[in-house]
Amino acid sequence: MFFFRLLSRLPLSILYLLTDFLYLIARFVIRYRKKVIDENLFHAFPELSDTERKKIRNRFYRNFTDTFAETIKLLTISEVEFRRRFVIVNQPDLDQPVKNGVSSLMMAGHIFNWEWGVVGTNLYTEVPVETVYLKVNNPFFNELMKKIRTRFGGFVTEKKEFRRGMLTLGRDPRIVLLGSDQRPPSSENRYQREFLNRPAVFFEGAEFLSKKMNLHVHYGKMTKVKRGHYRYEYVPMASPPYDGEQPHSITDRFCEMLEENIREQPDMYLWSHKRWKI
Repeated sequence: MFFFRLLSRLPLSILYLLTDFLYLIARFVIRYRKKVIDENLFHAFPELSDTERKKIRNRFYRNFTDTFAETIKLLTISEVEFRRRFVIVNQPDLDQPVKNGVSSLMMAGHIFNWEWGVVGTNLYTEVPVETVYLKVNNPFFNELMKKIRTRFGGFVTEKKEFRRGMLTLGRDPRIVLLGSDQRPPSSENRYQREFLNRPAVFFEGAEFLSKKMNLHVHYGKMTKVKRGHYRYEYVPMASPPYDGEQPHSITDRFCEMLEENIREQPDMYLWSHKRWKI
């Protein structure tokens, strides 16, 4: 932990020199998951030429490696510097239901840099924030990510623990952050639909919770302004009452909004993930 904290104290401009090197390694030497990335981009953007998709892939490598620097920096970044680099839009809309005594859900996808989205929500909010995460197998890195995600407050809950305690959402109102585009294992209840021109499966925890407990739901829209600077907007997605709502309506709306977000800045999505494996 000491090494990463020491590394984190370097200015981002210096850390980016390190990720410039990682970028060259990922793109030209090991060609990190090139086949997976190319296949995903081919299906997502069939209307683009090979040259255009290649440009997206190369910019993806840049964003992917920069994410390491930006995530490590979160260990020691000052509040002043973080606020300068990360702007949030519509935070009061996310807070207000909780202030009124009702928990609020925020659904987001793996658009760079999603870890800044977690930390930024904790910093800007005026109400309790819970981040639901999937446990990392390595205990050291699991603890490291917990420290990073709670840099400016909030708390994290492993997914299995959250399931056991989710009924407390009614008793203890809070914002719950959910990474909602992960691929569920076959042992889970899964919803299958088209996503970026291919069948994909999704968790429906947010769908179940929001309709069961009449919760407000927002989408976290990430936009990269320039290197090391982001804009994060909480977009209203669904609100009670849900009487008469079609099954899967919230998951469908999330997928639509995530697709829109991806198409605006396609190099920002995690294309190296085998997302479309059924």
